[in-house]
Amino acid sequence: MGSANTIANFTWDDLQYFLAVARTGQLSMAARHLRSSHATVSRRIDRLEFALKVKLFERNPRGYVLTALGQRFVETAERMEMETDRLQADITAGATAHRGVVRLSAPEGFSNFFFTHHIGDFSARHPNLSLELVTIQQIMSLSRKEADIAVMLDPPKAGPYSIEKITDYRLSVYGSKTYLAGKPPLRRREELLDHPFIGYIEDMIFAPGLDYLGDLHPGIKPRFQSSSIFAQLTATLNGLGLCVLPHFIARHQPELQIVLGEDVQLTRHYWLVQHRDFIGIPRLRAVADYIVATVEANAEAFLPTRSGG
Repeated sequence: MGSANTIANFTWDDLQYFLAVARTGQLSMAARHLRSSHATVSRRIDRLEFALKVKLFERNPRGYVLTALGQRFVETAERMEMETDRLQADITAGATAHRGVVRLSAPEGFSNFFFTHHIGDFSARHPNLSLELVTIQQIMSLSRKEADIAVMLDPPKAGPYSIEKITDYRLSVYGSKTYLAGKPPLRRREELLDHPFIGYIEDMIFAPGLDYLGDLHPGIKPRFQSSSIFAQLTATLNGLGLCVLPHFIARHQPELQIVLGEDVQLTRHYWLVQHRDFIGIPRLRAVADYIVATVEANAEAFLPTRSGG
């Protein structure tokens, strides 16, 4: 990778520019993240490659792609980033130790119907931390730093990750009281086939844990499908049919009524996932600890002690 003199020719600042481009693949996105300019980012990358005497990126019309050497250098740079954060935490104290930006990836339901209701409390505790919440319907890559921390329904089966179960959560079948009025009460699971269902778009289900309808009855075919749980909730409230919803979402909707109660309940799980190399960084630990503590303090929202809607 070069001699000691070569390594002395670049700064930690250069490495921050390198990591920003490595994580985004685009000069413009890296520049926005660093609050810099496209030209400055390009110049810093050129300077770093010149100092190291290696090619870190392949340039193409779609952006910057890491070379094999560049990929290896990411691991080194991220270790240096982690140690820099730890040093900063040792120098500072108290709340000021928790500085910077943390990007959290979490499912739409967990984010919009639970976590964002507690953001005010988090901000009050950590005024120097900026939180980015990503809810797009895909699994963000922790290894490429698309996210620092992820809440997942289905954690990775392998890889350099720390995985911690946050909670189980209960789901049931719900319909609006308006929709159910005048219809015969449902007494058996097979009677679900007599009703239109609302669910996820099958070929866009990004986590196996969201594939609910097959667990209810293999014959159920949804009439309305959406990748958004908020759209599914809205459709249910507007009487389009029945829908599987988590208790922590449905409990805030007095118009919803649970169907088949104790007979039809599903359980899923939320997991907290972090890259093992970064779990000691104070700002990440602050976010992770807050998520775990907040879920524990609201256990009844996720696992009610008695059924009801």
